Amino acid sequence: MTALCPEGSRLYADALRAGHILRTDAEVAPCLMELALLHPDPDDASRLRPVPPSVALAQRLNPIEREITEQRRLSITLAEAFEPFMDISTQESTPTHSITVLEGLDRINAALDLATAHCHSEMLTVQPSAHRRPENRLLEALERDRPLIERGVRIRTLYQHTARFSPDRLAYGDHFTDGKVEYRTIDELVERLIICDENVAFIPIREDRQVALELRHPGLVRYLVKVFEFMWNRAVPLTAGAPYETAPDGITEIQHSIAKLLVEGHVDEAIARRLGMNVRTCRAHIAKLASALGSGSRAQLGYLIAQSGILQQDP
Repeated sequence: MTALCPEGSRLYADALRAGHILRTDAEVAPCLMELALLHPDPDDASRLRPVPPSVALAQRLNPIEREITEQRRLSITLAEAFEPFMDISTQESTPTHSITVLEGLDRINAALDLATAHCHSEMLTVQPSAHRRPENRLLEALERDRPLIERGVRIRTLYQHTARFSPDRLAYGDHFTDGKVEYRTIDELVERLIICDENVAFIPIREDRQVALELRHPGLVRYLVKVFEFMWNRAVPLTAGAPYETAPDGITEIQHSIAKLLVEGHVDEAIARRLGMNVRTCRAHIAKLASALGSGSRAQLGYLIAQSGILQQDP
């Protein structure tokens, strides 16, 4: 206990003024005895005498001061133990060679804002999604991209082909038509990626995107830039028209992509997620693929895809 109750404060003040109080009066405030503020009167067993405040305070402070002294001694010991390593850490490691775990959207967005604020050359982004971006997220993206473009930063973004049927994304692209921003689409993307100036990259590490990695190791960032360029060179400019034209075999490019994933054993939900479409649209494409190949069942469809040779063709 470190504080007096209101009744204890009043009685202790009375005892100091009078030099004593009755034991029966002190019974309503047990804190007085617990804090050792009263002691028996040697001349009268029915009374209690107050301990002087200076003595009572010293009794309470002594153990605290001993603990503080011990903690200071421990801190000095720890500092002396780690001192030989401090110079090594300063000389051989830099904060740019790091992998940082970011937990929570607030921390992720704060790190992204800081990275984009220091971006002066180019930002590369990969944005896979099975659904259209909510309006508030589009506004956030506009607010984040506009200062970059005003500083002359080039932005290249990869979407899936399904983005061509999203009015929100098309409208977002219309905001920037000065050549500093380029959009391309590809049939399949794995996961979200943001790279600033080939110095820092961000990738999610959980499906709900509540945890991300901030990568500042040059080797890792260079590798991710190469991955982006590989996909970029195989993607189609957003202004190039629909990429779903029917090939001579009667199968569209997106159906070629679905056929490949079907043969690999992916279920409808996984295929839809990887191609950035909802499951109903994916199943509609599967039905058209089955019709084009003359399949009457899912098992037969896999066999016919393998036998047709369409996976050896460039869609």
